[in-house]
Amino acid sequence: MSTENVEVELEVTPYGRKVGERLRGIRRQKGMSLQEVEASSTHEFKASVLGAYERGERAISVPRLERLARFYNVPVDQMLPLERPRPEGAVGDIGYVGPVTVDLEKLDDYGGTEADLLQRFVRMIQVQRQDFNGRMLTVRASDLVAIATILDCPLDQSTRRLQELGLRLEVGQE
Repeated sequence: MSTENVEVELEVTPYGRKVGERLRGIRRQKGMSLQEVEASSTHEFKASVLGAYERGERAISVPRLERLARFYNVPVDQMLPLERPRPEGAVGDIGYVGPVTVDLEKLDDYGGTEADLLQRFVRMIQVQRQDFNGRMLTVRASDLVAIATILDCPLDQSTRRLQELGLRLEVGQE
């Protein structure tokens, strides 16, 4: 029995479409058409099935995704979109909170283990960005994941926790 006959057709989901977009993007980066993939893979990846994956109309199994990654010579994790689905209540459900700016002067006065970790993390960001103004640092949404871990709070509460600690500058305070 062909693996393709075992694949499950599912309702199109937003994440399924994003996976498909990512698969299509990688194929196009390789400069290949659906038919070229089929021919080059000795018909392991049929054009019609690969097209269904790319449209998000058909789910791709993990072993098949791994084989497709090997065929494209791309790490498996790069076959998935950067934005991962989030459980309900995660940071995506709180909406855009605007820029999060850390008050570096207050951070220097803040003591304790989490303060030491937070100071090291902020300094690492400063070095990476070559941003040494010394008063404030605007952190990116991706930085909040580490900050939430340092502050031992859920991601969706990290900005509020920074505010409670007096470490978050509000717009207009800068």
